[in-house]
Amino acid sequence: MVLALAAAFTAANAQVKSISAATSALQKAEADAQNPKKADKFATWLKYGKTLIDAYDAPAGSGWLGASKSEVQIVSNNEKPMSLEQVSLAGQTFEKEVYPTRNYYYNMAGQLSLIEVTKPIVEDALDKALDAYKKAYELDVKKSKVKDVTGALVSISGKYNEDAYTAYTLGDLKKASELFEKAAVARGTEPLSQVDSNSIYNAGFTAWLVGDMDRAEKFFLESYKVGYYGDGGETFAKLADIAQKKGDGEKSKDYLEEGFQKFPQSQSILVGLINYYTTNSGSPDRLFQLLDEAKKNEPNNASLYYVEGNVYTQLGRTEEAVAAYDQCSQIDPNYAFGYIGKGQMFYNMAAKYSQEAQDEMDDAKYMALVEKFENSLKACIEPFEKAFELLQDEQTKVAVAEYLKNACFRFRTSDPAYQAKYDKYAAVVAGQ
Repeated sequence: MVLALAAAFTAANAQVKSISAATSALQKAEADAQNPKKADKFATWLKYGKTLIDAYDAPAGSGWLGASKSEVQIVSNNEKPMSLEQVSLAGQTFEKEVYPTRNYYYNMAGQLSLIEVTKPIVEDALDKALDAYKKAYELDVKKSKVKDVTGALVSISGKYNEDAYTAYTLGDLKKASELFEKAAVARGTEPLSQVDSNSIYNAGFTAWLVGDMDRAEKFFLESYKVGYYGDGGETFAKLADIAQKKGDGEKSKDYLEEGFQKFPQSQSILVGLINYYTTNSGSPDRLFQLLDEAKKNEPNNASLYYVEGNVYTQLGRTEEAVAAYDQCSQIDPNYAFGYIGKGQMFYNMAAKYSQEAQDEMDDAKYMALVEKFENSLKACIEPFEKAFELLQDEQTKVAVAEYLKNACFRFRTSDPAYQAKYDKYAAVVAGQ
């Protein structure tokens, strides 16, 4: 599960001030803001807000997200890190460069992916900058500097977002949730007054990950109210999960059914509905009623038959699952996921028989399970190969090639055709 991606990050920290220059400018602007003779002028607070943002930026150095190492070296006058190490974060490997005020994390492609400030000039600089610009807007009676304030609010929100993604990747989910909330608040501040649905959703998602269900529900409900449903309707799935954990099964069902109407392909919603109906009423008939209603509205929507096949698969009704997947492919022969669903079903059946065979002590039963395993494994190859031919998305294509490589490996010594297939798909996986 991943966060909703932000529309854009700050392109670069152009002309970042030195630590000493930023500190000196901030001290002067802060003194002006505390001076009774200057504290009632909006220009004082505009300047104070700007110096706070400069103070926030300065310890981060001249690097920017997406920059290459060579680009960062050029703009930072070849400043050398104090130490280098490889670290694993969120399942990815990064090269970490440690500087006196910051850490830079480069991905394996050599791009700067995270900037972690370790020694800020002032704590909560963005919070204070937001307050300063709010004060400037209040004092600007003629509203002559609205453009300046809105631009600053956009910048502050973006910086909160970057910090939130950094905290998320570093594993501090509680902090990430708080920062996403601040990003949304900054966007919603006058005169910008925009709804940041991305950040609202992410504040809920990160709260959900740490088990803070009250906070998660608050933000997912906000997301729901503004019509932002996350990737594939995840807002519905999360609200249903929260309601279930709070003991309100009926509300959970309502969220799932509403989500299913809008996102029938969502696996999270589908699994939630299957679990609900098999647990609470002992029958998934309502699921098929929902699917039938959707098919009446869109009789030529192949994806609905793919979903139906997934339901039958989860329920262990193999023949009906195959029929649904085949119907999916008949309606739209170019829809790869009908073939993928069928291939995954047989592949998972093979894995199940393989495990059962390993645990079986009786020779006759063992051989029967091996036969079922091999038949299921062979059955997955044809639909997976058809999907492989149709797919345009490279990442999905490589995933299908991984299945095919594993399946063909079993039979490569018994038939040269399987050896050729194995070599073909192993090369695809190796070249990803």
